[in-house]
Amino acid sequence: MSVDGWNSLLVLGGIRSGKSEFAESLVADAPTVRYVATAAEGDPEDAEWAARLAAHRARRPGSWTTEETAADPGRLAEVIAAAGPNETLLVDDLGGWVTVLLDPAHQPADDQATVAELAAAVRASAARLVLVSPEVGLTLVPTTPLGRAFTDALGETNRAIADACDAAVLVVAGQPAWLKPAAPPRPAVPAQAGPAQAGAPARPPAGSATGQAAAVPGPAEQALPEVLTPAPPPPPAPALVTETGDWAAPTMALPMIATGLVIQPGMELPMPDDYAGPQAVDRLATLDIPGAGLGVLDRVVAFAAATQGTPTPTPWSSVRVLLLHGDHAGGASAGAAPGESARRAQQARAGKGALARLAAESGASLQVVEAPASAAMEDGPALTADQVESALRYGWRLAEQAADAGVQLLVLAACGAGTEAAAAAVLAATAGAEPPAVLGRVVTEQGEYDDVAWMARCAAVRDALHRTRRAPRGAKDVLAELGGGDIAMATGVLLGATARRIPVLLDGPVGVAAGLVSRDLAGQARHWCLLPDHGGQPAVRLAADVLGLNPLVDLRLDLGEGATALATLPLLRSGLALAASLPVHPSLAGAEDEEEFAEPEPAGPGPTTTEPEPGPPPVDPEFAEPEPAGPGPATVEPDEPVAVPDSAGRRAD
Repeated sequence: MSVDGWNSLLVLGGIRSGKSEFAESLVADAPTVRYVATAAEGDPEDAEWAARLAAHRARRPGSWTTEETAADPGRLAEVIAAAGPNETLLVDDLGGWVTVLLDPAHQPADDQATVAELAAAVRASAARLVLVSPEVGLTLVPTTPLGRAFTDALGETNRAIADACDAAVLVVAGQPAWLKPAAPPRPAVPAQAGPAQAGAPARPPAGSATGQAAAVPGPAEQALPEVLTPAPPPPPAPALVTETGDWAAPTMALPMIATGLVIQPGMELPMPDDYAGPQAVDRLATLDIPGAGLGVLDRVVAFAAATQGTPTPTPWSSVRVLLLHGDHAGGASAGAAPGESARRAQQARAGKGALARLAAESGASLQVVEAPASAAMEDGPALTADQVESALRYGWRLAEQAADAGVQLLVLAACGAGTEAAAAAVLAATAGAEPPAVLGRVVTEQGEYDDVAWMARCAAVRDALHRTRRAPRGAKDVLAELGGGDIAMATGVLLGATARRIPVLLDGPVGVAAGLVSRDLAGQARHWCLLPDHGGQPAVRLAADVLGLNPLVDLRLDLGEGATALATLPLLRSGLALAASLPVHPSLAGAEDEEEFAEPEPAGPGPTTTEPEPGPPPVDPEFAEPEPAGPGPATVEPDEPVAVPDSAGRRAD
């Protein structure tokens, strides 16, 4: 079972809201589940109540065991307290438990003390625990004393259990709305950190261990990787000249950048232009287009207009692809061939492979970046706090380097082993995702599905979330515990690109996971991102929905992260080129615009002097076509032919 960042969860919902079905779906993949039934049997003559209980029993798999606690209200706390760490408990529901608690047969009793004992058992439970409870506080106050006693007791119980649980979710009309994520609230931080002294090491993030010795970055900055310009296949591309030292240089302890920038939550970065996007879309409706328009490409025009700050955006002429290569150890990379990701990265450096060829066709430069390798997240943190800080700053520097080179668009790509599982863990910790639902099936080199490897990845994510269920869920904490080097570096790229007003094309789990993490550091970053296609990947679909990014196309390409964005780039450029170059429709153009299409009068030899020849009587000025105005006096030059009006009042050339 995937704990999704929580170990205990309270599921609230109204009558027939689907809360029980939702709770059952959360534990459906657990090997064994103990179903704790709290409701009493009720009146034997109440057929409707008996049918409800029978429906609940029928939904339970045969592998589940059932334990009833209706005989004693204190029994529920005992069952929860006695459950071991390998057990999964589903309690359905607390409304039935409160009914038993208020039963005169169990009075007099200290009901508040009983509720407190239950909350303490939930808080201290080592088992995976899901509790279901009806939410009755949204209706009118009952008119009967017994009804008021029940709603008051259930409301107090829900509050106590929600406080004890790691997470709480409200199910409305079958749709879950997460009320209390597993992450605790972030501490207040300044809106923007002031620049530190150049060469001074950054302060460790809050909550990091200070008793351990940390490597202090040196004064010199590490050189950024070389920017490659792949050539199209015909003719064969010349050998690319690279400096081996740049590629082999370690990235595990990157130095502080010269500006002394401190990346922290609450940074105030620029936003795209709020007015240019809508103005560009309104302008599209006036263009001379022989059809219904640009379709979904109008969103591209609006995005480009907002990021360029003009209602008439131009196609991106300078594009750079950042290929991040960083492997994840442990079960996250189950099913990946050893050394395959390194071969892909080296292939891209040589200008070969799908990504490099697509970059060449699009005229984009390519930069291969080595990210820090990530440890097995199920066993411990994927990165140290210092490595997270270094990766974030390094990604920021990559974006700054691109901006200084005049790059107008960045494409974020990745090729590390285990990136899908790391992204799924980040989605679970930040967006409440179920890892099995967002982890795509593992495909071998032979094109076959490896479900054993998929289960190993799910287990790695499950164990990592269980290990960190009490840990903080700040952006840097998530990167250190779960995300790893490539997602941390991608987050730095997004932040740096936002600071320099460079739009970014996302294409794959690493990019969208970085987008989710960047929200806690600078909420403006997601507004500079565009998602051309979700690639059929469930993780990308969910993250796009959370980030508010609507994919433009549905090509279902599977060529590696970044390749789909490059494949769609010519289409995006074409839409921008049409929007920038097409004229306004003649029916919407003014008189000045129509003169642009007037046919010029031919020039030719003529007599040096001329007199008007007799012609038809003059036409009423109301119907006469006015002659175009021109500069200079209205005199006839020696070489200009004379125009004589014809019978219709038009000038005869």
